[in-house]
Amino acid sequence: MTTHKTPSSENQEKSESQQTAEDRLRFQSRADRLAAGNALRANVPRQSHERWSSSHAKSRDPIEILNQSNEGRVPELVPLRFGRMLRSPFTFFRGSAGLMARDLAQLPSTQVQVQACGDCHLVNFGFFATPERAIVFDINDFDETLPAPWEWDVKRLAASFVVAARDNKISDAKARDVAAACARSYRENLREYSRMSPLEVWYSKLDIESLIENAPNAEAKKRREAYAKAARGRVVDNLFPKISAQVAGRPRLVDQPPVLFHVAEEGAEERVREALLIYRESLPDERRVLFDRYRMEDYAMKVVGIGSVGTRCWIALFFSEENHPLLLQFKEACHSVLEPYAGKSLYENQGQRIVIGQRLMQSSSDIFLGWMRGARGYHFYVRQLRDMKFSIPIEGATAVMMERYAGICGSVLARAHAKSGDSATISGYLGKTDNFDLAIGRFAVAYADQTERDHAALIKAVRAGRVEVLEEEV
Repeated sequence: MTTHKTPSSENQEKSESQQTAEDRLRFQSRADRLAAGNALRANVPRQSHERWSSSHAKSRDPIEILNQSNEGRVPELVPLRFGRMLRSPFTFFRGSAGLMARDLAQLPSTQVQVQACGDCHLVNFGFFATPERAIVFDINDFDETLPAPWEWDVKRLAASFVVAARDNKISDAKARDVAAACARSYRENLREYSRMSPLEVWYSKLDIESLIENAPNAEAKKRREAYAKAARGRVVDNLFPKISAQVAGRPRLVDQPPVLFHVAEEGAEERVREALLIYRESLPDERRVLFDRYRMEDYAMKVVGIGSVGTRCWIALFFSEENHPLLLQFKEACHSVLEPYAGKSLYENQGQRIVIGQRLMQSSSDIFLGWMRGARGYHFYVRQLRDMKFSIPIEGATAVMMERYAGICGSVLARAHAKSGDSATISGYLGKTDNFDLAIGRFAVAYADQTERDHAALIKAVRAGRVEVLEEEV
């Protein structure tokens, strides 16, 4: 009798096998792990990472895959998601992490796992405040995080730079160099992290002062100082007056449809307050004491991002005894787009998956990070709405500016992977030459071509009436 294995059981067996191999390597010397990584080249040559052609996409319908990813979303918001993706190939790329996950899973892979971001593109990096109120630069989106092959993050990040470079009218030759610079920074910094102790890696961070100090010239220094000023201004005290007003003597969030609005449902407030109690239980004891100093005044639904549009996201306005404001975001946590290809999360609650992944990858995380399950079974994770969060604007960036930014993002990704993965094995595989960097540069250009084809398919689907869109004024 022939036994047929399901994809999930095969993924589970593969994950267990990989875990066993990783356990054997973990306490070997750095030299041995470098050698083990070098040996991986026999089966997966570094040049093989350049592979992508239109033939890889022949068996898939991008619109069907996007429609599948809309299952479970708020139906009324799905046209808004497609409207945002329709704007350009770059906004399409940002909203189609699941499509690229499917594509990456069929390419050559070392199968060396790290805690992967899962949606690693250049807009998902930025500044935010640490609990000590310093400003750091790091990855700042973890909705899709899951243990997965390290190269999936590198490829998505590099491809995002080429797609964005084309938006800025930068030639493919220069865009390829930007993507290669990103891979080179990842490779070189990962080797440095492989020389550090686990504690040194864990404590390392990239703060705004270092970025300013290491600016290559006066113009770049001035620009980075402006970013720091902008980040420091993005705090709740400056935000809540812009989105709230006094109603009958009490502060209320102001409706701004379709991106911020109240939902009138019987029993909704009771469910929200019950959910807050569940969220509170996910916090460490000392954070519960802090959270208990605030009372909730109002809540509303908020539409965020591109790929997240249609998922349930709420913001809640709190005040302390002396009316100091706090804004928390409760964002629905769906299953990671990597799950069909990398296996299920260890965590049943998808909000917990995101929180643990974020803590594993970031140099420092929000003190209010937590998770909960709503009364209707939806999973959520919780964080502060702003707290000095600021993404570097890329519109109009030159090739030189983008190459510098690519190097910074590559270095941050290397540290994130070094925290959870075997940096010596990966470094041994990457080596000291630019073979991998150049391959990633070529891949990124080829996948940018694919993104443009997929974006064109969305335009065609809209014209044919296959997809409904709601376009906003930009």
